[in-house]
Amino acid sequence: MPKIPTKFFGELDCDADAIYSFPSGLPGFETHRSFFFLKIPGTEPLMLLQSALSANLCFVLLPVLVIDQDYDLRLTPDELSELGLPRDRHPVIGRDILCAALVCSSNEEAPTANLMAPVVVNLQTKVGMQVIHGDSGYSHRHSLHSREAVLSC
Repeated sequence: MPKIPTKFFGELDCDADAIYSFPSGLPGFETHRSFFFLKIPGTEPLMLLQSALSANLCFVLLPVLVIDQDYDLRLTPDELSELGLPRDRHPVIGRDILCAALVCSSNEEAPTANLMAPVVVNLQTKVGMQVIHGDSGYSHRHSLHSREAVLSC
């Protein structure tokens, strides 16, 4: 079992089956194509998406359905193909795919979630991508109400 260094959690054992492939990387981090998810006890539903390549690259995520129970993800035929999903039906969040929003936080403002560009992962093939839909009607700075609410997770 390989050990992967992380900035905040030291070296972690990571089973090869726990690595997710992002063939195109993430916008701004295109060279980082292997990630794994971390769940820290007591912080649910927050998840961390840790780069397997760089200890310093880790994203905080929230499942989109935690933020918006009616979240409407529309994937294009090309996105479905890249994720290895059937083109003839919409994937179901939580069954076929994980769909999570990147969380941004600062000391000055309440945390926000990027619902316009969620991270989507095929749960069977473990292939993921960040889906950017500027015309989705969702914001890249969706309010999470208060900094304290997220930090208390």
